[in-house]
Amino acid sequence: MVNLTMNPSLHVEIVKKPHSTANDTYIIGLVNSYLLNFLSLTPGATLKGFENYPDIEEHVNSVTICDVDYKTPVQMSKTKLVYHCYTLDALSPETDTITDGTSGEELPSAEMWSLPCEEFDGLWASLIYDTKVKEDTLRFVETAFEFSDRRVDTNLISCNRVVLLHGPPGTGKTSLCKALAQKLAIRMRDRFPRARLLEINSHSLFSKWFSESGKLVFKLFDKILEIVEDTELLACVLIDEVESLTHARKAALSGLEPSDSLRVVNAILTQLDRIRRHPNVLVLTTSNVTEAIDVAFVDRADIKRYVGPPSQYAAFEILRGCCEELMTRNIVYPHERLFDMKVLKDSNFPESDAASPSYLLMEIAKEAANSEFSARSLRRLPFLARALYSHDKPNLTEFLHALKMALEQYQFDTTAFNSKDKSDKENQAPITNGH
Repeated sequence: MVNLTMNPSLHVEIVKKPHSTANDTYIIGLVNSYLLNFLSLTPGATLKGFENYPDIEEHVNSVTICDVDYKTPVQMSKTKLVYHCYTLDALSPETDTITDGTSGEELPSAEMWSLPCEEFDGLWASLIYDTKVKEDTLRFVETAFEFSDRRVDTNLISCNRVVLLHGPPGTGKTSLCKALAQKLAIRMRDRFPRARLLEINSHSLFSKWFSESGKLVFKLFDKILEIVEDTELLACVLIDEVESLTHARKAALSGLEPSDSLRVVNAILTQLDRIRRHPNVLVLTTSNVTEAIDVAFVDRADIKRYVGPPSQYAAFEILRGCCEELMTRNIVYPHERLFDMKVLKDSNFPESDAASPSYLLMEIAKEAANSEFSARSLRRLPFLARALYSHDKPNLTEFLHALKMALEQYQFDTTAFNSKDKSDKENQAPITNGH
């Protein structure tokens, strides 16, 4: 990482081409010279295609201007650029296994990615929230590792480096954990030249053999401890739906759950206390049902953040990004401008031909927010609109009308599925798809 120019700082991520043998300092110098041609930089912008700059074209895949503190263009003369130059790992994740001591069966215990990787490239930027959950979790983790590096006495100031994201399904909690791990692997390469993400397979830790589950937990964490012996490696441990592992203690003590579940929870808590002694470990957890999580685990989480369904603004930005992608891929043609919702409100644009697609998308986003669509459901709508309600190569307005129909059909299908009296729903005519 190389710092150039003046405060305030703006992070610039440079993705090197896999075949490039140039050192990072040389590539950063090329990119810095290129960016000095600009009067301002827009956070969130990704630059690609450097045909007019053959030296950059030879070594660089993309340059992303990405700092969470800025929402508007930043003047170059007043900006300090903080560069991060790296190559993306193209390999698929490895599956780690542990052996069931009773059956001898090999069980998948975790998926392990080498970071930064191609699979998570662009994931951070694609996640849109109304709150500062991205900014806050990133600052929390960076501060936690700063305290570790400076050997702050944990008897005086407690920090377990455990993050808990909770909220309904489909809101992007797991994606945020993966994106955060990727972001840390990029931002902290000076401190940790290597990084791994281990996603624990919670279901494998419950053995069909009595009393084996607790032992499997110990075996898994023993492997994690072996990995973190490398002090130059950052290990991010992801436990998705953590309530499946840490919910049972109260119920077990009440006789409502088998004692083996109690052993698993106790084992998890014990192992978390073990690995926190290592300054290169971060534990990322998610939960859909917070009431079911053991209080002792919740107490170990340093930061607990709610991730809810998108508001109208977030839904608008998510769908706007989807439409931009379809126009880039020439599925929707030609490429037309969709204005930012804040720009529409602040500028009081007349509902002209130029602005009408943006206003139509705003209506769709409002309806999606009122129906509490999850981010996952929102990102599915463009596919359904294309599959069911659009033909050939629609223009943007035509596609947005198809998107509106897809939303209405999705609402109908969801209501019918959740209805206790499904037979009545099945007799109702669904919304026509125009075929």
